[in-house]
Amino acid sequence: MVRFPCAVTLFVVGLVGAMPGQAEKAEKAAPAPAGLVDLAELLAPIRQKHDVPALGAAVLVDGTLVALGVDGVRKIDDAAKVTVDDRWHLGSCTKAMTATLLARYVEQGKLQWTTTVAEALPDLRPGMHERSRSITVQQLLAHRAGLPGGPPGDLWRRLWEWQGTLREARTETATAMLRVEPRTEPGATYLYSNAGYMVAGSIAERLGDAAWEELLQRELWAPLGITSGGFGIPGDKDAVVQPFGHRRTLARRVAVFEDNPPALGPAGTAHMTLRDWAKFARLHLGLPGPDGKPLLAEATLAAMRTPPGGEYALGWNVTKRGWAQGPILTHTGSNTMWFCVAWLAPDAKFGVLVACNQGDAAAACDAVAGECIRKYAPPRMR
Repeated sequence: MVRFPCAVTLFVVGLVGAMPGQAEKAEKAAPAPAGLVDLAELLAPIRQKHDVPALGAAVLVDGTLVALGVDGVRKIDDAAKVTVDDRWHLGSCTKAMTATLLARYVEQGKLQWTTTVAEALPDLRPGMHERSRSITVQQLLAHRAGLPGGPPGDLWRRLWEWQGTLREARTETATAMLRVEPRTEPGATYLYSNAGYMVAGSIAERLGDAAWEELLQRELWAPLGITSGGFGIPGDKDAVVQPFGHRRTLARRVAVFEDNPPALGPAGTAHMTLRDWAKFARLHLGLPGPDGKPLLAEATLAAMRTPPGGEYALGWNVTKRGWAQGPILTHTGSNTMWFCVAWLAPDAKFGVLVACNQGDAAAACDAVAGECIRKYAPPRMR
């Protein structure tokens, strides 16, 4: 089964201006928690228009979560409604988390953005191609390492049935990716690479002496108060206790309980609730954590928002939109069965997060983001 790692050629689409058409009234999901605007009524007509199982969204204004909501079902042909406490697969929106993990090690003095793979993975250096040795951490995170999109076919097939540890799988991936000549000169060209993030994850595992999954929870999620974070598909394939992913095959839509191999983690296997994803977004809006202290210094965040060429920085695409003053951070995520998108305006401390449990839902998520921006963006941004 080949489902190329974390889908995502990066979709960064313009937000549409038209209001969605009115649709028949749908049964409402559980309301948003007290103190938050419930987005269910905004989501329902868009979900029906685009014919997707479920949608969820969160809005941050001045860095505070002000609106949250969901609409739809966890699985087609099942009555279970999605709730605001359900977990959504984030696909390649995980990349910003991996980049943030590496940023933590930069601040701890264990790493520099200019550290090369030969320096960070010294045991693999003898087998590296001469040109690969100069690839830097920054280039891995900015997709400028010259590495192909994913591991070679034979390794990709083995990763589906990997019997060793995840650290061993990522070391194997780093070995395979770095032994060959880069496709382009490191640093020169943007070439989106999930495998590059797997190599970055292997570097983090050396620094933290633990699997990337453990490091992400220890160094990032726990300090931010994220408690719902996990990896792979949320829930149980034998019970509809969390949303299922969905894909279309010809004209038929099917529910699926599948993901990419766990070794792909640093490139895109995280899941969590919208409320917890908003806690991560607050960090990249420049807001402090639950303890009132910033998890990363402003200079580090600035470095993560600065593309070394083009528009892709470290885990984020950096762009501009007419509705905002200043730079916009955005990314999409999909394992081909889920879809999500983040839009953050750090200068205004404003953000919109949207998720769907169907893979071909870019248009639906973009419509939701557009409505949330028009309704909630501070006047000073327009």
